[in-house]
Amino acid sequence: MDRLSELENQSIFIIREGYNRFHKVAQLWSIGKDSTTLLWLIRKAFYGQIPFPVLHLDTGRKFKEIYEFRDKYAKEWKLNLIIHKNQEAIGRGITCNPNNALECCGELKTNALKQAIEKHKFRALYLGIRRDEHGIRAKERVFSPRNENFHWDYKAQPLEMWDHYKAQAENEEHLRIHPLLGWTELDIWEYIRRENIPVTSLYFAVNGKRYRSIGCEPACVPVDSQADTIDKIIDELKTTTVAERAGRAQDKESSYMMQKLRSLGYM
Repeated sequence: MDRLSELENQSIFIIREGYNRFHKVAQLWSIGKDSTTLLWLIRKAFYGQIPFPVLHLDTGRKFKEIYEFRDKYAKEWKLNLIIHKNQEAIGRGITCNPNNALECCGELKTNALKQAIEKHKFRALYLGIRRDEHGIRAKERVFSPRNENFHWDYKAQPLEMWDHYKAQAENEEHLRIHPLLGWTELDIWEYIRRENIPVTSLYFAVNGKRYRSIGCEPACVPVDSQADTIDKIIDELKTTTVAERAGRAQDKESSYMMQKLRSLGYM
């Protein structure tokens, strides 16, 4: 079996195991390449259907291409899409601020997620994060518990060896489930090519620039690139020395800031 098929099988096993354990689950969909690949895998795991909601945390500052892609494929794939905003924070004037990620990401993403979990009583959430994306995410587990205050204790993660997972949570916890944790950025793009998975146009170069990682528009800048097709993106990734998230707000991408955000419940 080739590498992509092995990764696919492992991810589908994790997806089904999580649903079997919890049922009251949702997938977080940022509309980026990773979460869209995860959405594709979930559809495969359940034979074209998704038996639980797909949750988009809307900061109000996403690229228009993200909103257009979300609405198109939510309809085409018949998703039970939940769109949630932290309206209270937005009402106080909180907006995407690359120079104060602790506040804007904390309010518009982490606290928004807390609100959505409380409202819908989710017991577990699927996320499309990967260990190779950021050093702090390398500390994650496939089934990763959060306490009743949403905090992530990166020093006390459950042991996962030989594909044995602690797929359970205490009454006061919820779990984050990470089916793509062992994938790499190159794996994602090769799988997108193999499966013909649609992705937003932001990833493809225009006038020598493209977005390699996407989020809120004010916090993202394009990188230099001539890769305007999936084949060219794959070729570029095989030789680049530029970090995947080099175009994201730098205060958030520092090791300290990312670890602080994630310990408080950030994705």
